[in-house]
Amino acid sequence: MTTNASHELILAVETSCDETSAAVVRGGKRILSNIVSSQIDTHRRFGGVVPEIASRKHAESITVIMQQALAEAGVSFRDLSAIAVTQGPGLVGALLVGIVAAKSLAMALGLPLIGTHHIAGHIYANELVHELVYPCLALVASGGHTELVLLESEGRFRIIGRTRDDAVGEAYDKVARTLKFPYPGGPHVDRLAQGADDEIPLPRAWLEPESYDFSFSGLKSAVLAAINTAAMKGEPIREAALARGFQASVIDVLTTKAVRAVREFGAKQLLLCGGVAANGGLRAALASRCEEAGIPLLVPPLRLCTDNAAMIGAAAHLKYARGEFTPLDMKAEPGQSLEDWSVVS
Repeated sequence: MTTNASHELILAVETSCDETSAAVVRGGKRILSNIVSSQIDTHRRFGGVVPEIASRKHAESITVIMQQALAEAGVSFRDLSAIAVTQGPGLVGALLVGIVAAKSLAMALGLPLIGTHHIAGHIYANELVHELVYPCLALVASGGHTELVLLESEGRFRIIGRTRDDAVGEAYDKVARTLKFPYPGGPHVDRLAQGADDEIPLPRAWLEPESYDFSFSGLKSAVLAAINTAAMKGEPIREAALARGFQASVIDVLTTKAVRAVREFGAKQLLLCGGVAANGGLRAALASRCEEAGIPLLVPPLRLCTDNAAMIGAAAHLKYARGEFTPLDMKAEPGQSLEDWSVVS
């Protein structure tokens, strides 16, 4: 099936965690609207996302957010080509709110439904601002995922490396809580690290010589050990130096493995994706490493790094263009496989 991208309008919905978002995307590449309602202030008092509260907040705002997306795009329901929604991964209750809203709308309007993979969205957020050239490699760094994904062709995903324990975003948040920073703690660690005058050296988990997997639980433990050692000696905790040592370890492993994978698999571009792609230290270090290695680096603007519906619309275009739609009896898939979500044709 082929479609006219200039007439394709997808209303996309994203409710996988603590952002309620709806967007209208034309042809998988042009954002007409992208409304995001964050729940950070609600969850901050608890020090992290509370799933039940997140689900209730989504239910309260999803209808209004979808209406705002259509109004800002200047389109009506009858102009739409399809409805896309995040099917997984994510918090099951949060996912269900978006899925029920999208199903209801698709059924009422008689439009195709496209269940979309959240990480495919993060990867294809790059195509909203860049032209992808295949094969390319994606470094996915977010609160729940740390993966190296090879795209040998459009919409075909092959995971060549993944975290064996904590995702990089989880590691940042746990270190931030240890240092008593407010939620979300990752940006605090990043700012402190970039402003530090010195560094407390911390270990790197390289794993097996040929492995592209990651492990950050030991690094988190090393940070805690450094804090405990200072406390036992009656010394002040050198927060900035510790943050810099932690971030340097994370960045060294991520950038080294990503550059090595690009070379081994002959990728023509490296894509940085996910919420941690907003980390200033990582963006700068990866840009420097890629410039030295002669590797084209694609990084979305900050507004497209964190969870948003425009990225879901971009990924859903892959399925829409091939007529690969989702049955209305679709279920939320908290552990949905990225590789299995790949396009068929």
